[in-house]
Amino acid sequence: MDMDQKEKQKEQCSSPIYVHNPHLDALKDDILYHFSLGTGSHNLPAMFGDVKFVCVGGSPWRMKSFTEFIAAELAMEDPKSEYPNICAGTDRYAMYKVGPVLSVSHGMGIPSIAIMLHELIKLLHHARCTDVTIIRIGTSGGIGLEPGTVVVTKQSVDATFQPKFEQVILGKTVVRSTDLDQSLAQELLQCSKGLNQFETVIGNTMCTLDFYEGQARLDGAFCSYTETDKQEYLLKAKEAEVCNIEMESSVFAAMCKLSGLRAAVVCVTLLDRLKGDQLSSSHEVLNSYQLRPQILVGSYIKQQLKAKAENR
Repeated sequence: MDMDQKEKQKEQCSSPIYVHNPHLDALKDDILYHFSLGTGSHNLPAMFGDVKFVCVGGSPWRMKSFTEFIAAELAMEDPKSEYPNICAGTDRYAMYKVGPVLSVSHGMGIPSIAIMLHELIKLLHHARCTDVTIIRIGTSGGIGLEPGTVVVTKQSVDATFQPKFEQVILGKTVVRSTDLDQSLAQELLQCSKGLNQFETVIGNTMCTLDFYEGQARLDGAFCSYTETDKQEYLLKAKEAEVCNIEMESSVFAAMCKLSGLRAAVVCVTLLDRLKGDQLSSSHEVLNSYQLRPQILVGSYIKQQLKAKAENR
């Protein structure tokens, strides 16, 4: 097989990022407003064409921390370097890049991450990226798990334990699947077993619209239910194989599935919600917990890049 045939075969095997919007073709320039980027103002293929892994998380600080961590893990750049925020022109999201790894903050809750994902998916499309894996790393409340346990999401479910994401479009409710890549979840679990640094499990993740009443907390500004009501609800969640609760996984899973992105959610539990609602662990302990998804995902990316290099 000559080199041209090999290149054609490689292109055929590559998995592109799909957008499902015919109106984009009519745009002279596509402005990614909340990133302060655009097809007319930036050379997106040159800036992002080599991206193979995208890691997203709630806070800008956490994603900058992950960038420094992955730089050290991959030994590609000096982790003590001052990494510029690619989205410095806006205060909505932060974005950092080290080699083939893009790190992006998404804020808190479904609306915030959905806006970010629309523009991220378009960015990857315009940059002509292929074979991209995207992983959300974050924190969560656990159900019946020791604090510090890392949960790799099997299925994202809503507050009624159904595996779906509902959105109202043009006044009509549209229901989308929240399937995640099960082979990727298993790969991450095996990677954690190899690390043998902390407990990691695979289970369902409940995605809610709210941090307080939506998650059956008793410590919000309003509460119309009892401790018994709360416990009954959380035990029903546990029966539905829910291991943890957060506020972004459903729309993340739905949008990644639509765009053809291989996706996973990796969240550490900061407390057991069956035992309380407030975070009582020290700042140092909570920070050490928050590093665990970074350690796992960083190790996985390093493993995958090494395997690809050896297969060339």
